[in-house]
Amino acid sequence: MADRNDFSLSTEQRDHVGLALANLPGGVWVLTADQEDRRMGILVGWVQQVCFDPPMVTVAIAKGKAIMPLISESRRFALCQIGDSDRVAHRKFSHDPEPHEDPFLGFELVPARQTGLPILKTSVGYVECELSCHMDVEGDHDLFVGRIVDAKRFEGEPIVRLRENGFEY
Repeated sequence: MADRNDFSLSTEQRDHVGLALANLPGGVWVLTADQEDRRMGILVGWVQQVCFDPPMVTVAIAKGKAIMPLISESRRFALCQIGDSDRVAHRKFSHDPEPHEDPFLGFELVPARQTGLPILKTSVGYVECELSCHMDVEGDHDLFVGRIVDAKRFEGEPIVRLRENGFEY
C-alpha cells in the first residue's frame, strides 16, 4: 500500500487534476453538531447529495477537526447553507472555536425540528441528518454520510463557487 501522502502524480499531472477539480462547484455551509452540553460549528465546502431514497448527503471534514467526535458520539449533524451576503457567519465559523467556547453565542438560531441542533437564522436553508456512515478515507479528509430527517429552505441566494486551483481552498 502506498503512503497516504504519495499521490503518485507528477507536477504536470497534479496541475491538470487541480484545474479539472476547480470546475466542481462548491457551496459554503456551517456544519453543526452537539453532544451533551457542548455545541460546535465549522465552515465546510464539500457537501454533496448522494441518494434520493432515502435522501442522503455527504460532507467532507478535514482530519483532526474537533467536531468529528461530537458527530460520531451523537450520531447526528446539521448543515446550514450560508448566503452570499452573510460575512459574519463565514468569518466566525472559518476557524475552530476555543475548547469551551460556544460559537453560537450572539447568533440568532431557529429551532431544529427533529434533532435540536443549532440552526443559523441567517442561513438560506438547512438539512438535519442522522449519521449513516463515517468513512476514514486515505486522504486529508474523512467522509460523513447523513440521512436527511428534516430540511427547510429560507430566503436568499446561497454561495456557489469554483476554485482557481483544485488543490487549494
